[in-house]
Amino acid sequence: MTRLRLRLPFSRRRLRRAWGVRKRATATAITVVALALVAGGVLLLVLLQTSLIAATETVAKSKAADVVALIAAHDVSEAAQSMAATARGGQYVQIIDAQGKVVASSEKSAEKSALSELRPGPGKTITDSVSSLQSIGDTDEFLIVASGVQTDEGSFTVIVASTVQIQADSVATVAWFLLGATPLLLVVVGAAVWFLVGRSLRQVERIRGQVARINASRLSERVEVPVTHDEIHRLAQTMNSMLDKLQASDAEQRRFVSDASHELRSPLATISAGLEIAAADPSGETWRGLQDMLSGETARMRYLVDDLLTLAKANDGGIHVMAEDVDLDDVLATEIRRLRPLTSHAIKASLVPARVTGDTHRLGQVLRNVLDNADRHARSAITIELTASPDAVVVVIDNDGDPVPEDDRERIFERFVRLDESRSRESGGSGLGLAIAAGIMAAHHGTITTTQTPTGDCRFELHLPTSPTLQNPDLQ
Repeated sequence: MTRLRLRLPFSRRRLRRAWGVRKRATATAITVVALALVAGGVLLLVLLQTSLIAATETVAKSKAADVVALIAAHDVSEAAQSMAATARGGQYVQIIDAQGKVVASSEKSAEKSALSELRPGPGKTITDSVSSLQSIGDTDEFLIVASGVQTDEGSFTVIVASTVQIQADSVATVAWFLLGATPLLLVVVGAAVWFLVGRSLRQVERIRGQVARINASRLSERVEVPVTHDEIHRLAQTMNSMLDKLQASDAEQRRFVSDASHELRSPLATISAGLEIAAADPSGETWRGLQDMLSGETARMRYLVDDLLTLAKANDGGIHVMAEDVDLDDVLATEIRRLRPLTSHAIKASLVPARVTGDTHRLGQVLRNVLDNADRHARSAITIELTASPDAVVVVIDNDGDPVPEDDRERIFERFVRLDESRSRESGGSGLGLAIAAGIMAAHHGTITTTQTPTGDCRFELHLPTSPTLQNPDLQ
């Protein structure tokens, strides 16, 4: 039993794959229409039969009421003459006295015995259904209406028997028409759905074929968007949007690899040349002279690789930050103390106690990168101000160098961006510091922007919420 349950879902999945969308849609449409036709046909037949029976009963009651009125207004003989004059096929009318004897009939075949045992009181009407009238040898199904009437001559019963076989035959005829038309209608529905779904799928297949031809060397191509303004139209637009993102990602990756290779080429070339020179001097003096330079280039490569790894994590949303209380004023003060002996610029700081939730090491890395950037661009002074409010902490770092041009104030936080191309990489850095700072700030739900001071100097502003929900927190 367990083995059977395991096999059934697999069989259904394999059947769905074998049938495909077009066959499944056609089969579903045919099944739904067939069920609707069956339910609608049954309901139609029931309503038709009910309506025909109700109409027959109304006619029979009307006939009985007419005969009763004639008997009450005149006499039985007058009513008998009217019955004979208005006789109609499939309907028998009798007048029966109190002893059960037939005193008048619309048909000679019904003159001998009463068609029904119903004997309602005067002014009352009773209906009944019988499968046949054995007294006259008629095997059709009949509807019986019996009405009582009281006269001076005594009490009488008027019986009207109307056949309902015609109505049954009419319902059967309609049923056979429905039964015969249903397969034809299902064929028409199946063919229509097969054609329409196939036409829609041809557009999907065309889009699939166009996407399949696009590879890494043809990312600039796009899918043709139909003018139908339907799901296929939106699918093509979505595919083009995805291709735009893929092309942008590919271009970014290629630029990243190119820039990283360019950055690593310089220290590698320096180290390679230094090793060759040192190896050519058996005395070892050249090696001792080049040792500091080679160590510096090695450290530069190590820092560059670490920065690239940090950036890669930031772009993938993978920077892990510690969710802990951080005294940001202490972190900033530590970075200022580190910078003072390394710079010839005057540093002025105004700090207030400020606590945020975040990663001490990562926030220190942000402050260090921004301070080092300010030190590279300042002419003579760097000004630092830390302010706090209940909702946010703001760090403003100014330097008296030229402000970042307005058109470049967003681009400067991209990787390997150096606005001053004339600066050497040794003095200008790798172009990764601000990009790393932006990624870490984003992980803390903070922002970093650049603008200018009221006096026209360069300014960087860092905004941090006091209690953010950190991205990828590493809770302890």
